Amino acid sequence: MKKAGIIGGGGYTAGELLRILVHHPKVEIDYVYSRTQADKPLTSVHDDLIGDTTGCFSGSFNMDVDVLFLCLPHGESAGFLAENPVPEDLLVIDLSNDFRYKHLEAGFVYGLPELNRESIASGKKIANPGCFATAIQLALLPMAAHKQLVQDIHVNAITGSTGAGQKPQATTHFSWRNNNVSVYKAFRHQHLHEIRASLEQLQQGQVPTIHFIPVRGNFARGIMASVYFQLPGISEADIKSWYLDYYQNHPFVVVSDQNPHLKQIVNTNKCLLYLEKHEDTVLIISMIDNLIKGASGQAIQNMNLAMGFEENLGLQLKPIAY
Repeated sequence: MKKAGIIGGGGYTAGELLRILVHHPKVEIDYVYSRTQADKPLTSVHDDLIGDTTGCFSGSFNMDVDVLFLCLPHGESAGFLAENPVPEDLLVIDLSNDFRYKHLEAGFVYGLPELNRESIASGKKIANPGCFATAIQLALLPMAAHKQLVQDIHVNAITGSTGAGQKPQATTHFSWRNNNVSVYKAFRHQHLHEIRASLEQLQQGQVPTIHFIPVRGNFARGIMASVYFQLPGISEADIKSWYLDYYQNHPFVVVSDQNPHLKQIVNTNKCLLYLEKHEDTVLIISMIDNLIKGASGQAIQNMNLAMGFEENLGLQLKPIAY
């Protein structure tokens, strides 16, 4: 069995990692380090794990593990690694945004398997993508592969409240979020940097402006991204064939004939894609669970690739349909 350490154990991403790893057939949890929860049972914070684990948070950590997951707040992973150098052979997977935009100079691989599978498989430092970034990139990768991102791209995407983290905020508590919806960070969301970098990598050239409107939804988890742009002269059938070809060997991306809904992907590592063409406008709908494919499930997918396991090992999760 391989051993996993988790740094920063109290948040949503750590909780999802634990929920998946406690049943992983080839990895066991060695410790879950938390500065604020040390010696408390894991279930005192992550009570969905009652009956699955009797472990406790640790007040200390070590590098004598095979994989180290960093579930620290944005801005803290870089400092942690500067203060605690890791062995060269230790697999590090960072779930913050510290290395997504500067992964190359920091020696990290950008951990979107549908883009960088081979680099992930040979890498030792992996920067896990953002949740919005994952949904939007998966909607556009086949277009970039065919060098067809030539017109401005428009994105309207709505996310659940868990995307803002576990610490209560003015726009995440129930009485504000329930029966409510709002736009935030219009045209300037931080995930735009990594989206553009990935698309330019695949298209081997600049991509046009991405007009991104993020929306806070009145639900807990899931992302629905509606992506559209102009592409005259190419049929819907041809475009769909590009998507089917591109994702045919990627187990978690499904090109659907049915217009999807969030309950099909919540609690899974899947991305559902659906496309239509209206005259010259291509519409692509992309749906993921922001905490799984958008965070912890993708981190384990990256771990599986880097450790030489089957890519979907431990990730055969079923949606909560009702």
